[in-house]
Parts: sequence; C-alpha cells; structure tokens
Amino acid sequence: MGSVTNGNAVTETDVVVVGAGFSGLYVVHSLAKLGFNVRAFEKAPDVGGTWYWNRYPGARCDSESLTYCYTFDEQLFKDWVWSERYPSGPEVLKYLRHVADRFNLRRYFQFETAIQSAVYDEAVRRWTITASTGEVLSARFFVTAVGNLSVPATPTVPGIDTFQGQWLHTGRWPLEPIDFTGKRVAVIGTGSSGVQVIQEIAKTADHLTVFQRTPTFTIPLRNLPLDPDVQRLWKSNYRELTKKSRYSDGGLPFFVSEKPLKGVSAEEQKEGLERAWGIGGFRFLFGTFCDIGSDHEANKVAADFVRGKIADIVKDPATRETLTPTAYPLGAKRIPLDTAYFQVYNQDNVSLVNLQVDPISKMTPKGLVAGTTEHEFDLVIFATGFEAITGPLLQMDIVGRGGQKLNDTWADGPYAYMGVGVPGFPNLLTLGGPGGVGVISNVPPTAEQAVEFAAECIAYLRDHQIDEIEATTEATDLWNEHVRAMAQKTMYPYAPSSWYNGSNLGKKPRPFPAYTGGFGKYRRICDAVAAEGYTSFKTHRQGDKEVTGEDNYKAHDPEWYIRVASVPSNAELASWEGRSAMWT
Repeated sequence: MGSVTNGNAVTETDVVVVGAGFSGLYVVHSLAKLGFNVRAFEKAPDVGGTWYWNRYPGARCDSESLTYCYTFDEQLFKDWVWSERYPSGPEVLKYLRHVADRFNLRRYFQFETAIQSAVYDEAVRRWTITASTGEVLSARFFVTAVGNLSVPATPTVPGIDTFQGQWLHTGRWPLEPIDFTGKRVAVIGTGSSGVQVIQEIAKTADHLTVFQRTPTFTIPLRNLPLDPDVQRLWKSNYRELTKKSRYSDGGLPFFVSEKPLKGVSAEEQKEGLERAWGIGGFRFLFGTFCDIGSDHEANKVAADFVRGKIADIVKDPATRETLTPTAYPLGAKRIPLDTAYFQVYNQDNVSLVNLQVDPISKMTPKGLVAGTTEHEFDLVIFATGFEAITGPLLQMDIVGRGGQKLNDTWADGPYAYMGVGVPGFPNLLTLGGPGGVGVISNVPPTAEQAVEFAAECIAYLRDHQIDEIEATTEATDLWNEHVRAMAQKTMYPYAPSSWYNGSNLGKKPRPFPAYTGGFGKYRRICDAVAAEGYTSFKTHRQGDKEVTGEDNYKAHDPEWYIRVASVPSNAELASWEGRSAMWT
C-alpha cells in the first residue's frame, strides 16, 4: 500500500529493519514467518554486518565456532561444518551468506542503502523513514539491528590529508588483499583488532611500528583445526547444549567455576590458572575461579599471573615494561585472545611507541609525528576500534515524540530500557541496545534472544490490537539504577579508558552501559516482562485518542529484577519443542 506525503510517494509497510548481521537476518526471518510485511536496509553490498567490513588480516572471532552460530534451526546447525576451533572473519561471513541463501532472506533487503532519518508521527502512530535513495516509507515499527561495533572510530589527526602513503581503518578494510612485503607499516591501537592485525603484519613487513596508548592483557587463543569427532559430539547433543547456552551467564554452554580463588591455596591457584592458560580462550576467566571478575584481591592474583607470562615472553626490559598493564584490573577492558602477540615484540622488524609518553601530534606527507620524532611510513593502519553501542544509532537522524532527537537525548550517554526501548521513541525497538547484554555476551545467542523478544512483542501487540508501545522514564530510571548496581559488583567500572564507557572517543566516561548480571538472568527478566503482557511499557490500543497508557502499567523496582532473574522462567522450563516451534 502506498500514500503521498508532501508530493513524495510513501511506501507503507509493517516493519522497517536496519542491518543485515546476525540480528538483522534473524529478525527479518522471524517477522516474515509471523506474517508481517518487512522491508530491510543495509549499507553494505551484501549481508554480514560487521563481518562484511572487518576483513583485515587476522580477523577472527573470539567465541568458539560451535557457539558462534544460530541455534534456532536444528538442521542449519547440523548441516554447517566449521573448519577451525575459532572461526576466521571470512568463514563467519561465508556462514552468514549461507544462512541468507538457505532462508531466501536477501529478497527482503535493499543493499547499499542507508537510513538517513526516521521521524515518529504521533497522529497516526507510525514512523516516517527516509532512505539514502530518497525512498520514503511509513512503518508501524522501526527495528534497529545495527550492532554495537559497526561504526569505526577514526581519530581526527591534523595533517591526515597530506599523507602521501595509504591509511586504513581495520573496520573498513578494502576488498583487495594488501601485500605488506617491503613496507614500513604503522598500527595505531592494541585492542582486539590491533592485536590480530599486528600478529599478521609482523610476518612480512619490512618494519612494523606499533603505537600503543594503553597496555593490553591478552590470553592465548589456542586455535586449531576443528576435530570432526568434537563437531559430531556437539551436533548429537544440540538440544541440550543450546538450551544451556540460552540461560548461561555468557551465552556459552561451558562450565562456569563456582570455586573462589581466595578459597584455595597459592599452589592450587597457580595450578588452576596454568591449566586454563594451556586451554586458552575465555575459559581462563570463567572456568577457573568464580571471583576473578568480582573480587579485587582475586583479580590481582590472576592479573599478576598474566603479567608474569608477559615477563617470560618479552625479552627487552623497556619494551616489557611498556607492554605490561598495571593501571586497571584484568577484564575491566575487553580482553583480546592472541596467537603469539607478545612474541612479536622480540622480532627485529617490530618496534613499539608509548603514546602516553610520545603522543601523536600530526601526520605529515611522509608519516606521523609522535613526541618529537617524525616516523616515516608507507602505510598507516588505525586499529582504533568503534563508536561503540550508540554510534550506529546516532548516525541516523531519529526523531521521536514531540520532535525530540535521539542525538540530543543521548548527548550525555545512552539512556534506554532493557536494551530494547527508549523513552519518547514509541515503536522503536533497538536489538541489543544500551542497557542490554549485547557487548558482554556471545553474539549469536544474544541476537537470537533480542530478536525473539522483539518479534514476540510485535506479534502480541498485533494480536491484542495495540498499536503503540513505549519505554517510560520511570521504568528506565529504575532499570538503569539496577544496571549500575550490578556493574559495581564487577571489574568493568575500573578501567580508566574503555570503549565500554565511551572514553576511547575522548568523551566524558559514562556509566557502564550493559547489564552484567549474566545473559541467562537477563533472558529470564525479558521472559518475565513478556509473560506479564509487557506491562512495564506504556501501550496504547488502536483507536485510543489519549496518550495516557494502559491502566495496568507498572514500573518494576530493582528488587523485582533481582527476584525474577534468580528463578527459572516458564519459557526456560518449557520443553524445547514448545519453545522453538515458532522459530523452526
């Protein structure tokens, strides 16, 4: 159906979706199955989300491949064969393209198209959405599946336009491979993407100079070809492992230790940490001792252990000191998983610049100036991360009730309810948004949970003839109070500079923007909100003229969230067949 507004043709649809990554593909699939008319848009030429753009050498997922995939379809899970314990970026992209083909999802998407603006029309309770092509759409619901790490944070460096070499950002790597042989290369940044690309460039570059602002804790990846027997075992236990993942702390079906480090002897502490170091991956944090992430004394023992490993590896004393993190707890910043990262600094063709001592002041035609030294390069790579969490949403001009802009509402940091709703912005559903678990949980199960909550909500509204749903200030304030209280029980607030709190962009640090109580507990909270009929949101029935909300609206206090998070929900207790029938 179409209409005309101010002389421009307007295409009417039920839902507009932005993004073609894990969340975007699944929400389009789910809403289409539920009978909704869906239009979806993606800036890139194809599906993949952040994995389309992050094609830099060494790009690899830090969740194990058998956990980094959809679980909503059993046959999809069993048919796909992974090649490595930790999938490379190209393999993840190949998987997502396979999913799009398998479920014929590209027909819903318009690629190479950005959403420029979305304006809520209170009179008709619909969004007017304008695409970069000039097309205008009217939709009851606007669903953002834009991811938390998809807008590159490229520093504004004076003189960058004068540089006669090539400069790149890891988050927007070109399609064509780059040969580093014989080149003088700079990498700025030592977060996850920096660690990964440094390891690869050091193999062939004539000289690599790493510019480090903050030393990084890393844990060995221990990547290997995936054992076919292991893959068969996982697939034969698909339902049990999937159900466990969906209500686990991190969205992973792994054993989480209940043993406190402070409760065992120093010998047992070292033995447990050494064993986990040998296994590699995030099991070092979650499978060893339960208090590493919550107790500062226990955390220091684990951090000192990692510092000791750095000391054992890096030969030059000055380089070793620069590389050793001492100003924040282990896990307060996202921990990269590495393959011989610290060993790189023992190579003759690798040097390190401490940006806390010699900050970059400008770029020149030949390279860049750090401190008083001009360094000459053929290629400069910014591995400076992303405008995390809010960046993708703030790129669109989103205007809610009363003409308020999301950019203004979030000027001092994100303000949202349960990661899915923003006061003043009715019928806007932000999958994995601020206040959810999107940045600290395994992506695919987190995406599936967000999609299922949103799709079930939209279906509920349709079935109950409700045409508007909105997070309220009261509910959002209480939720954020709970989120902040939970974060204070962890190490996350103790990083002086982190993309988690936005300070990597030179902004005033904001409160930790994610729920840290655990993915499973967050899912139980969402299950409870859905089971009670979304009464913690304001909803308005079709035909209602007053914007007063339903009589049964209630804002839950933090104690309610703590209570429901600790008790298995009906959805959790239901049989697998009963829960998944809607999605298979």
